[in-house]
Amino acid sequence: MTDRSHELINTAAQAAADKLAHDIVAYDVSDVLSITDAFLLASAPNDRQVKAIVDEIEERLNKELGAKPVRREGDREARWVLLDYVDIVVHVQHSEERVFYALERLWKDCPELELPEDAKATRGKAEEHAKLQAAEEAAELDGDWR
Repeated sequence: MTDRSHELINTAAQAAADKLAHDIVAYDVSDVLSITDAFLLASAPNDRQVKAIVDEIEERLNKELGAKPVRREGDREARWVLLDYVDIVVHVQHSEERVFYALERLWKDCPELELPEDAKATRGKAEEHAKLQAAEEAAELDGDWR
């Protein structure tokens, strides 16, 4: 894996963390894939936040490192947006897609990359958010019965 790939991953991870992404993780896939060095995964609980995270990553990588994606897919639905920078591929998924597709399972044998502290602090946020949302919905339903 190249220094450039590390730089791209760290900048993208920090940008995602700054936009409150959940469960940011990166894998070194360079030994198993010849098309890229690393994958960055992040998620958000709604489509609007997915878009905001993607926009921030794209803006920061362009402004700070002069990198533009060669391909951007999934914009319309904003359920799973892929940014392909050749050296790295960024996946920003809606939380439901993240659970359903479980990309971590596919890449679990690949080394996990060290990320900035803000990005590491996002681990478990999707689960926290889901519990909070469930509690709010239960409270709402309880209120409807009264």
